[in-house]
Amino acid sequence: MMERPFTYRDNLLHVEDVALDSIARRAGTPCFVYSANGILGRYRAYDRAFGEQPHKVCYAVKANGNLAILGLLARAGAGFDIVSGGELFRVLKAGGASENVVFSGVGKTAEEVEYALEKGIHTFNCESETELSLIDALAARLGTRARISLRVNPDVDAATHPKISTGLREHKFGIDIHEAEEIYQRARWHQHLELEGVSCHIGSQLLKPEPLLDALDRVLSLVDRLRAKGIAIQHLDLGGGLGVPYRPTDDPPSIADYVARLKARTSHRNLKVMVEPGRSLVAESGVLLSRVLYRKVNAGKEFIILDAAMNDLIRPSLYEAHHEILPVKRDAGRGTVKADVVGPVCETGDYLALDREMANVLPGDLVAVATTGAYSFVMSSNYNARPRASEIMVAGNGWRVVRQRETFDDLVRGEMV
Repeated sequence: MMERPFTYRDNLLHVEDVALDSIARRAGTPCFVYSANGILGRYRAYDRAFGEQPHKVCYAVKANGNLAILGLLARAGAGFDIVSGGELFRVLKAGGASENVVFSGVGKTAEEVEYALEKGIHTFNCESETELSLIDALAARLGTRARISLRVNPDVDAATHPKISTGLREHKFGIDIHEAEEIYQRARWHQHLELEGVSCHIGSQLLKPEPLLDALDRVLSLVDRLRAKGIAIQHLDLGGGLGVPYRPTDDPPSIADYVARLKARTSHRNLKVMVEPGRSLVAESGVLLSRVLYRKVNAGKEFIILDAAMNDLIRPSLYEAHHEILPVKRDAGRGTVKADVVGPVCETGDYLALDREMANVLPGDLVAVATTGAYSFVMSSNYNARPRASEIMVAGNGWRVVRQRETFDDLVRGEMV
């Protein structure tokens, strides 16, 4: 079991060797707090598990694009999976190497493709024949060749939330695996494309590895057929999707066990294996630190009102997602309470938990909303003209602000009367 970066010491919640209340006193709330060593530990778990097999661990930038996180992973040797030109800009700004970048996404613009070609990224994961034609034309204009993988859709049910499932035929992502061979054959006529790989990603937050392995088996059969037709596939991009324990009862496979099962199927095939973990690298290494503003009762129903809201963390409202809510200071003498945990935003959907049995926190107390290192700040907004939270990175017994809290002036920057 991998060590968790958030632990209680003398009933006070710490991240690594730093007490969370000390961060709140100086940085204010709400804020996101990340563990550098927690993120690095999970990246290294992937990297070491592959051992001598040719591989690349490409962090999915969409999970959390803070420059400090990207820089941390770049220095550790990670690659990056991007889905926009803006994410490529972030990776390069953080010191990431363009040759370690794979560009995924169903709607790449001509400007984004040209930018990526000019920077010399590793691979485009393409999702349609028209995209292949666009990349070929732009590569010809720039006098270069683009390395290409087709993202195939294996029609595997990821058994996850419908909004984060991507591997069925009715989804917008990828190319039907049954049509892929003909598309690869036609793509050979493009003179500025190098058909090097096959890509696949079926969804996110998978707590069982079987759907991922089922998809892998189907993709490997495709690779065998393509190679038999003279298309020299060199790498396999298996995407991400490995889940994390949002609830104490969740039991996802360990990174080491999952990679071992990938290796068992791929190590003898002369393929470089690429994976694109996002959530499983950063989710457990982040909390949203918030302060209780009020307690109230409506018609016998308890409400705990925080200074964090759905604009800071939209996952509960958008995905019905569960996040544990922990008191920063434990006091067993207070007992527990069953309450809705809500924020100040003027929406009934502004909640972080409903009917949650939790610590009986009072106004002024601090709470930590757990497992918010992924798909949290990156999905935040300024709804209700609320400045976005600050972000903090902790390493050992030190910490620093890696994104300043927005101000009211930031809210109107770029606007005019």
